[in-house]
Amino acid sequence: MNALLVITLGLVAVAGTVVVLTARPQRQAVSLAVFGALLAPPFLLLGAPDVALSQVAVGTAVVPLMVLLTVRAVERRRRS
Repeated sequence: MNALLVITLGLVAVAGTVVVLTARPQRQAVSLAVFGALLAPPFLLLGAPDVALSQVAVGTAVVPLMVLLTVRAVERRRRS
């Protein structure tokens, strides 16, 4: 296995652990965006640029945004 691939997969593992261990939902959404960004390079290294592009679009932008909007809506509902 390529050394660069091993390094990127190690970073993905660390970022995944950080996402799981983060308690506050807002911080978890931000760490989820970082995790999504770190997943793209291994896909590129493995020869799947289309999957990497999808991961950047969905995993880095859309999913964390949906999580943040949901947390915001839940907090508003609790206040009222």
